[in-house]
Amino acid sequence: MTKWITGKVIQIKHWTDSLFSLIIHAPIAPFTAGQFAKLSLEINGEKVQRAYSYVNAPSNENLEFYLVTVPEGKLSPSLRELQSGDSVMLTKEAAGFFVLDKILPCENLWMLATGTALGPYLSILEQGEGLDRFKQIILVHATRFAHDLSYLPQMLELQNRYNCKLRIQTVVSREQASGSLTGRIPALISDGSLEAAVNVELDAKSSHVMLCGNPQMVRDTQQLLKDSRGMYKHFERNPGHITSEHYW
Repeated sequence: MTKWITGKVIQIKHWTDSLFSLIIHAPIAPFTAGQFAKLSLEINGEKVQRAYSYVNAPSNENLEFYLVTVPEGKLSPSLRELQSGDSVMLTKEAAGFFVLDKILPCENLWMLATGTALGPYLSILEQGEGLDRFKQIILVHATRFAHDLSYLPQMLELQNRYNCKLRIQTVVSREQASGSLTGRIPALISDGSLEAAVNVELDAKSSHVMLCGNPQMVRDTQQLLKDSRGMYKHFERNPGHITSEHYW
């Protein structure tokens, strides 16, 4: 049975009109980087809940969640209106299998994200455990506009921390932006632009791909990698090259 606890909002960061991050203190159980919790509010007499990935490392007591406001959504508009000191319910135990210990060692670990699905990768990289099994890590964050790259400064700090081991590449789909590729992740893989930008080969022999975000991006990329690179979804009983998580 799911156990709910009360958390206290410590800070809310408003990145854009629709993007924000909640920082909460709560007595949660230990979790693994890459996992998610459920947040809940009572709205008009109804308990409304949704799953959100932890952005923070498990060792960080500041529990951080990266959210987008869905205008017609039941929960996100109310979460956006929270202020420091307000209460929010969350699950004591984390859930999810989008974690590093499910991935076999390989030369190149690709972390591909759209929008707020960047969260689990930041948690994994901030924690920094289990990464010695990979020679290179490529973190790709795709958004619609450059101003949606909320965590780019943190991503660049991580790149400096890991030196040549971590490569950062941003992708913007609806405008030209300095330092970013333009387009959608599947198309940039298909035409070779992504590999050229980071100077790393994406193939079944050397790579494992983590996909998290827009379900259409996840489906399209999985199909592309299967058709063009001979890469298949990873299961414990049937090891493959792709680990994925739909973000809604």
